[in-house]
Amino acid sequence: MRLKAIAVNTFKEAVRNKVFYLLIVVGILFAFSSHIMGLLTIGDRVKVLKDVGLAAINFFSILIAIFTGINLVYKEIDRKTIFNILSKPVSRASFILGKFFGLSLTLLVALASMAVIFFLFLWLDAGEFDGRILVFFLLLYLELLIVNAISVLFSSFSTPILASIFTISLYLIGHISWTFNAFKHNLVRPVEKGIAYFFYYLMPNLEKLNIKNQVVLNTPLDAGVILDSIMYAVCYIAAVLILAILIFNKKEFQ
Repeated sequence: MRLKAIAVNTFKEAVRNKVFYLLIVVGILFAFSSHIMGLLTIGDRVKVLKDVGLAAINFFSILIAIFTGINLVYKEIDRKTIFNILSKPVSRASFILGKFFGLSLTLLVALASMAVIFFLFLWLDAGEFDGRILVFFLLLYLELLIVNAISVLFSSFSTPILASIFTISLYLIGHISWTFNAFKHNLVRPVEKGIAYFFYYLMPNLEKLNIKNQVVLNTPLDAGVILDSIMYAVCYIAAVLILAILIFNKKEFQ
């Protein structure tokens, strides 16, 4: 019940943030612009609509996850409200998890809002409902949860500026982390290969959750690969949250 109370309060606080609504509105506008671009394009309008619309939703969802998450824990510490919260029978683990689940609910509402608008545009433009896009949004939401967990981790021990830099850096690295796995074939020394393996498994492999090209190009989706991606996301989120709790438990407040 305490964890639920923290999560609900975090959700209410996040949705009162004007930046939250601004990013949702801009994301919807960009999704709408993909509809306009599809009408003006000579060729397959549906592909243009899917490509631009899904990319816009992806981009603005990530912005919401980063710039909402980086203030979650730091704001409580800066306002000294953390003392009131932890003085009650609330563990530090419950505080971290409550913040995570609260922002997760916020991200779900934001993504669902943009997804509904996108499906409406797709229906008006092409008269179809592509069920594979639901899989895209599921994997995108898991990607948002990974970014959410990372932002909570950095927010637990650093300032918002540093947390945003670290989170954005890991997000960008997460989409090229496969290069560590490919790069190891060019290495000769076992130590160098070990370092490449270390960074490959340490960094989030967010490209595993990106199926936009398959959806746009209308290529088949492998159920085994999708399930593997889901399991990877769940395990990575759990690992990051455990690390955040361990760090937060050691933190001293002044």
